[in-house]
Amino acid sequence: MIGWLQGELAEPWQQDKRWGLLLRVAGVGYEVQLSQRDWQQLPAPGSSLALYIHLAIRDDAWTLYGFQRRPERDLFRELVAVSGVGPQMALGLLGSLESEELVRAIVQADLRRLCQAPGVGKRTAERLAVELRSRLQQRFLGQLESGDQQGQALAAVELADGERDAVQLTLSALGYEALEIQRALRAAASQGLAASEPADSWIRACLQWLSRELD
Repeated sequence: MIGWLQGELAEPWQQDKRWGLLLRVAGVGYEVQLSQRDWQQLPAPGSSLALYIHLAIRDDAWTLYGFQRRPERDLFRELVAVSGVGPQMALGLLGSLESEELVRAIVQADLRRLCQAPGVGKRTAERLAVELRSRLQQRFLGQLESGDQQGQALAAVELADGERDAVQLTLSALGYEALEIQRALRAAASQGLAASEPADSWIRACLQWLSRELD
């Protein structure tokens, strides 16, 4: 298994909507695909370059995907483990959003932001939020900036995983932004709604608070 490569950037390349490079390592040239964001930040050809690598093996091809930081590679692996999310879509997500922004968008079920990535529709965005929210919150949010207000809002209300997902997805489908949803959750909790209450109760309480905010 190839997990990391260091060598000389021989040449960057672009084919249709795919970006990559040829990395010369000990006399061998490795073709590595990148996100568009990482590709745009490449140094000049001939420069030394090190990348964390994900190796995808299929019957007809072995493909290398490269990342500047290990957490980005780990996040890529989480994304491609979701049904319907292939390597190109995962690279598109990482190319459209900074990794920290992407984690927060998934954890907070921010469907609008997720759908900004090429090829990502509403159903795929919902599946990402439902399947990855808990794992990403545990694995990645601890690496983010400790003072971020949205992260604090997310941690403010402790609901069961399935209940929180149901509330977030329902309110997102009604057009509310992720930060609005988190504020509504905190408001409902401050009014005495118990974490053990079903999702329907939380949705009603959140909608009541959101309606008052719009008046």
